[in-house]
Amino acid sequence: MDAIAKKLYRMKAEVVAAAAHPIRLAILDCLRGGEQCVCDIAVHVSAGRPNVSRHLAVMLKAGLVECRKEGLKVIYSVKAPCVLGFADCVADVLRHQARETATLLRRMK
Repeated sequence: MDAIAKKLYRMKAEVVAAAAHPIRLAILDCLRGGEQCVCDIAVHVSAGRPNVSRHLAVMLKAGLVECRKEGLKVIYSVKAPCVLGFADCVADVLRHQARETATLLRRMK
C-alpha cells in the first residue's frame, strides 16, 4: 500500500471515529429529520447542552455536520446525508447478529 492510500484510510478512519460514540449516533439520528438547534438536540439525546456542543464540535471538524447562525441559536444539519445510510447499515449488522444468536440459542436446546 502506498503513502497516499495509507493517508486516505487514515482520513476515512477519522471520519468513522467522529461518529463512533453513542451520543454522536443519537445526534445523527436526531438530525435525520432536518436541522436542529443545540437545545433541541440536547433534549433528544438526553444530554446537557455543553456535552452536546462538544460532540457537535468533533462532528463538525470531521465534516459530518454543518452549522449556521440564526440569531443567538446555532442550527446544525447533516452535511453528508450518506452517513445516515452507514448508520442504517450498522443497524442491519446488529439485526443479522441477533438472528444468528437466536439461531444458535435455539440449537442449544
